[in-house]
Amino acid sequence: MIPKNTIYNEDCLVTMAKMPNNFLDLTVTSPPYDGLRDYNGYSFDFENVAKELYRTTKDGGIVVWVIGDETKQFDESCSSFKQALYFKECGFKLLDTMIYLKSGYPPAYPTLRRYANQFEYMFIFSKGRPNTFNPVQVDKTELTKKRQVNKMPSTFRQKDGTTIKKNTQNFNDKKSASNVWRIINGTNGHKDKIAFKHPATFPEQLANDHIISWSNENDLIYDPFMGSGTTAKMAHLQKRNWIGSEMSKEYVELANKRLIPYLTQTELEF
Repeated sequence: MIPKNTIYNEDCLVTMAKMPNNFLDLTVTSPPYDGLRDYNGYSFDFENVAKELYRTTKDGGIVVWVIGDETKQFDESCSSFKQALYFKECGFKLLDTMIYLKSGYPPAYPTLRRYANQFEYMFIFSKGRPNTFNPVQVDKTELTKKRQVNKMPSTFRQKDGTTIKKNTQNFNDKKSASNVWRIINGTNGHKDKIAFKHPATFPEQLANDHIISWSNENDLIYDPFMGSGTTAKMAHLQKRNWIGSEMSKEYVELANKRLIPYLTQTELEF
């Protein structure tokens, strides 16, 4: 059995080859985006990665694939959509197409003749019917609370275009989040500033909320492109096991240094 709670300094295909079938509960990752970043010169074999993720994911397991597209000559690459369709060819179901809405974004230059990009896709692939769903909770709006207190009915549109009214008397102050997550990014998206030695980190909240949503304590979380170690850190803090793969020795050393304050020596294997 492949040791857990370890970052392997190797191609993720090498790591997954050591895993048995139906091994992983959840994968949370952000692969290299077209040519948008220089990941120490490394690239990856997408199609074989997708096939191996299907083999190693448990029935009912989830893969969270966070990705964007490069634009060249006024034309987006559509790599995100192409990859989503290939995951479906491998056997995954596209459970949800979520949006990571960044709290901050650089302005677009007028010469680009387009609006500034503020979001990335978060494709949620399931291997059959999902085993786990623990929806993130958010505050209800004051209007929603007022309607509930006054027993004001909500209107729901039916398939045939007609509407029905339904009284909503759930007096909790929370409700399940939507599939658009506005998340603080940039330097405020991490508590460990060492993470920014990596060129393309994703925010801790993003990894944390997906880990909560699609897994339970003691489940096994994988990140085939571990980078600065965000998935490992948040998995550990949420009492999950984890495994990571990372081609760059520099990034493995960075991630391990970042994890040291959170892990005991026996939990962190170098």
